[in-house]
Amino acid sequence: MPVILITGASSGLGLAFLQHYIAQPNTSIIALDVVPLPPSPSSHQNIQFHHADITSAISLFSISQELQSTPIDTLIHSAGIRGLVPETVEHNTGDVSAAETIHVMNRETMMRALEVNTGMPKVIVMASRMGSISSNLGGSAYAYRASKAALNAVVKSFSVDVPEVVFLLLHPGRVETGLVGWKEEGAMTVKESLGDMLKVIESVDRDGGKGWSGKFVDRFGEEIGW
Repeated sequence: MPVILITGASSGLGLAFLQHYIAQPNTSIIALDVVPLPPSPSSHQNIQFHHADITSAISLFSISQELQSTPIDTLIHSAGIRGLVPETVEHNTGDVSAAETIHVMNRETMMRALEVNTGMPKVIVMASRMGSISSNLGGSAYAYRASKAALNAVVKSFSVDVPEVVFLLLHPGRVETGLVGWKEEGAMTVKESLGDMLKVIESVDRDGGKGWSGKFVDRFGEEIGW
């Protein structure tokens, strides 16, 4: 039975992935979040929920110990915060620190904590085109861009250091996930983004991961420049 671990599973894209996979037969899901799951998904018997603060190395190490005997087939890492804010929102250095912590350190800590689970062949990390230096034509959003570029470097290094696991950086597009308190112009629905990303993940599975590890792609599977 495939085991899928989803971080940030209580809302946004994480919840969308969760709702998709609970409908798949013979699939076991491990859901991580600091917030409890909504009532409907939490009632499914194939879901194992763990309260986890992914900004805490201690919390993640504890989870990894609990899951040590559970081989993970797929890790979908979608927990995070939105680092972009409208110009009318006052700049807060605390937001910068939070963005850097959640977008970079938690993912590195998470993947290192779960390295003990050698049955994990695939890690899908929600990334952002904002982390592409070559695509930066608009400037601004310094902390968010820097944290996302650093995330790219971390995941790329993992793909080199742990070649037996497929590591993929996947940009979901501009999605209305609830991570911000206002409506973003041009944002798509979670459902629309999810449908495209699932096709990419299916392609990774179909190809046995060959040629995918260490890549930075959009929701259509097209590569994004570093």
